[in-house]
Amino acid sequence: PEPWLRGPIPGMPALLQPAAHAFVMALEDSTAAATGLSVDELWRRPGGVASVGFHLMHLAGATDRLLTYARGESLSDDQRGALAAEGECDDSRPALDGLLANWHATVERALAQLAATPESSLQDPRVVGRMRLPSTVMGLVFHAAEHAARHTGQLVTTAKIARGGT
Repeated sequence: PEPWLRGPIPGMPALLQPAAHAFVMALEDSTAAATGLSVDELWRRPGGVASVGFHLMHLAGATDRLLTYARGESLSDDQRGALAAEGECDDSRPALDGLLANWHATVERALAQLAATPESSLQDPRVVGRMRLPSTVMGLVFHAAEHAARHTGQLVTTAKIARGGT
């Protein structure tokens, strides 16, 4: 069954179970869809849409950035560099194994962060980006999870098309 039907994730606060399940499902679905793609399929942009490779890189980067804000921290120079690299990945074409490993590690860190997040902090105010837009811990965690789900859906569809519809 899907992750949300497998029961609670041990050690995860009850209010963060849905986000944790969403991350697990995004990881499983994106890994299944991307595994076995050739280099050309990984970087193919059918109809001009973002490539599977871009989605994998962006999933890891965006999740990391959003959860940094949820911790009340600003982005590091490395994170800003990673963001810039996302815009150039169709040219640099990182290997599938590295992209998947980075996404897996990002989800592991995300789950650890969620498990360590006290439910009492979920309404704590947070700011996002240079404009310091208002959010909360819960808002950022929820957005990170739904953002991962949305990009995973795009990745799965693009992978099917890139493989020739199989």
